[in-house]
Amino acid sequence: MKSALFKEAQALQGQTVALRRDIHRHPELGLNLPRTRATVLEALSDLDLDITLSNETSGIVATLHGARSGPSVLLRGDMDALPMPEQTGLDFSSTEEGCMHACGHDAHTAMLASAAHLLHDYREHLSGSVRFMFQPGEEGPGGAKPMLDEGILDPDGTLQSVYALHVEPELPSGTIACRTGPILAAVDTVFAKIVGQGGHGSTPHSAVDPIPVACEIVQAIQTLVTRRFDVFDPVVATVGRIEAGTVSNVIPEFAELDITLRSLSVESRSRLADGVERLVRQISAAHGLEGNLEMEHGYPPTVNHAAGEQAVLRACQRVLGEDRYMQMATPWMGAEDFSYLLERFSGAFVFLGAAPTDSTPQPCHSSRMMLDENAFPSGVAIYAALALQELSTGVV
Repeated sequence: MKSALFKEAQALQGQTVALRRDIHRHPELGLNLPRTRATVLEALSDLDLDITLSNETSGIVATLHGARSGPSVLLRGDMDALPMPEQTGLDFSSTEEGCMHACGHDAHTAMLASAAHLLHDYREHLSGSVRFMFQPGEEGPGGAKPMLDEGILDPDGTLQSVYALHVEPELPSGTIACRTGPILAAVDTVFAKIVGQGGHGSTPHSAVDPIPVACEIVQAIQTLVTRRFDVFDPVVATVGRIEAGTVSNVIPEFAELDITLRSLSVESRSRLADGVERLVRQISAAHGLEGNLEMEHGYPPTVNHAAGEQAVLRACQRVLGEDRYMQMATPWMGAEDFSYLLERFSGAFVFLGAAPTDSTPQPCHSSRMMLDENAFPSGVAIYAALALQELSTGVV
């Protein structure tokens, strides 16, 4: 049976949906989200919160102080969108050309703002404080680390735990999914260039053709993954772009490869990057070409703490019911910059199922991705419960 906390979240559903749709209509990219920041600040304006604005980003940290001193719990919602067109046909579709909330960050922001409203009524029960982190730039270049480095997340050194909620449009609506250990992967990107010598397509012996060498590298990378890495510490290497030449009868000077690398441990991450670099350089050299590459290191793996997952499990059982919790058997290979917070603080990254009931679910980053807004009260209630069960007694 769902708790009173869930019913209070349901009572906030109107404002949760209205805020989500407002942000969805006006998506913004990256670290600079002036309209979204102003919209969030307006949504929080009638609450007794200490507001700290990031100087490096459009991030916001809103702190709710309890009646008694104690540690702090941080709840995060990301705010940025993706540079892609929207094809959902929703009546609140994006009004910004080539920009869409295709990963649910509009929902995260709205649910977190409603959780602030819900918890505001419980502040007399709190021994400590709740920090609501509204973060830009998760889709890139990364907003969590700049806010962390500014010191605005843990200014007094009392941050006890951190939690982030992410909608999942392919999981049953209203379910909670989590696990201990790696839940998301590290991500790195390789930009490789194989430099040969161009020539006429009719006389390949007079040129140094980079195309077959590039193809050999692609095949070797797949062999590296399957033969050099333990299947129980998996990695993924995907060549997402390969480009060379202009016309059929010209051997080009160079070929380019863009490669995404995914890994679940620090050790496999390093080995994978080293292995791909070695293949690019040495296979090229074996054929008399030059292999150059740039390595762009992205987010580390997102690793949940056991105590964090247990807290999520308890909150779900108490607030939504035991049948709403799903323990994930394996991680997913997407990446998240909430990983930087989990490197420093105990906590967990959590998925909220939000599969639409009237259409075929589409994954995050699809131009047709839609959410079941009826899942939002579950998210609001879980946010609130995670704070209450750590900072109060007898409320959840």
